Amino acid sequence: MSQTTVLQTSLPDYPKRQGKVRDVYDLGDRLLLVATDRISAFDCIMPNGIPDKGRLLTGLSLFWFDLIHKTVENHLISASRKDLEAIVGPAIDQFAGRSMIVRKAEVVPVECVVRGYLAGSGWKDYQAGRPVSGVRLPAGLQQCSKLDEPIFTPSTKAAEGHDEPISFEDVCNQVGKELATKLRDLSVGVYVQAREYALNHGIIIADTKFEWGLVDGEVILVDEVLTPDSSRFWPLDEYAEGRDQPSFDKQFVRNYLETLDWDKTPPAPALPESIVEKTRARYVEAYERITQKRFA
Repeated sequence: MSQTTVLQTSLPDYPKRQGKVRDVYDLGDRLLLVATDRISAFDCIMPNGIPDKGRLLTGLSLFWFDLIHKTVENHLISASRKDLEAIVGPAIDQFAGRSMIVRKAEVVPVECVVRGYLAGSGWKDYQAGRPVSGVRLPAGLQQCSKLDEPIFTPSTKAAEGHDEPISFEDVCNQVGKELATKLRDLSVGVYVQAREYALNHGIIIADTKFEWGLVDGEVILVDEVLTPDSSRFWPLDEYAEGRDQPSFDKQFVRNYLETLDWDKTPPAPALPESIVEKTRARYVEAYERITQKRFA
């Protein structure tokens, strides 16, 4: 199949909310969640996207939802072409493969981050002698060290700008201890299950971010799950602590942007074709390793 790039979608009959990557349509009693091929970095959307990225992210989310459905409920109703066509009609080719019909949920306003390795902002906090979202880690760890046990490092869920790290106690104060404990335990449990699966297929999931919602008082997993956009994926055979790791996520784009004289405010620069192709190839490789299916 030839590569396609979808940066914008349109369904005039339904209210639309547009995020950095997703277009969300309100169907009344349900939502239509559409993953476009937009890519963002440093809170800015790049003017050009990554071909098929939305299909890759959606395919991965569907795979994980199926794998972990016995562990935790999720918001997925259907992603079948037939069910989507009943909603989008002639625009089906624009939406198929990148869209999910999902349950509406009251989204818990906390980013539930689980870390199994010390990287990113966690490593920066550790280097500065600070706790990581309230968790004090032992001395002597290196960049990208594997932690003895995964840690729950939540953050705020910012509508604009950066999410800020918060402690588990902060989450308890915000949503109550019972729900906070459930979010922590579910997040760590799903991460551990997914990490073990991925390791058997040559990928380290260093950390990941979950979003949870409430439906009739039941906690369910919402949004995307365990994709290169919400997680750090590293190749197992190239892992070595004490340095940055090769990555299957958009770190490839971030690294390129860091070489530019750009102040990380809009408008963002266009990505060169070579960076686009290399980034797409990493997403495809992650998809194929995890799902054990050829992307087409």
